[in-house]
Amino acid sequence: MNEIMGIHHVAVAVPDIELARQFYVDILGFEGGDIGGWEPGNEWIDNIVGLKDSAGRSFMCRAPNCFIEVFQYTSPEPSPQDPKRPVSEYGYTHFGMQVKDIQKVYERLREAGLEFHVAPDRMVTDADGKRVGFSATYGRDYFGNVFEIMEIREGASVKPL
Repeated sequence: MNEIMGIHHVAVAVPDIELARQFYVDILGFEGGDIGGWEPGNEWIDNIVGLKDSAGRSFMCRAPNCFIEVFQYTSPEPSPQDPKRPVSEYGYTHFGMQVKDIQKVYERLREAGLEFHVAPDRMVTDADGKRVGFSATYGRDYFGNVFEIMEIREGASVKPL
């Protein structure tokens, strides 16, 4: 009897909400993204997030199977972000997106100014020239937050959506 129904959303804090919205909505194509916010003194939010006198702006957008919630805190003032934070550090390291054509998505995101740790590996093909297995790479949004794009093909040990 599992009471957990699934993952609803992943959240990320950023220093620039408008640029984050451009990434998630305009570039990745997620739906929604209306920016809202709250002022200091909202006890209900302070209790949930565990901060005193918090304030910020946020939006929620929908990927095909999950939501992304994005925050820009204005109070308390966040510490500077390390745009090259190693993925080996404790805490959430990245979110992964399954794509249909990794090379096409990789090139489109590079054209939008996003950086990747490495280009996606070459496509593995079987004797008939059909792509098999999977290909993946990590990229970083405009603030250094890590995301993964991966193409899962027939014969991969990773299960597709």
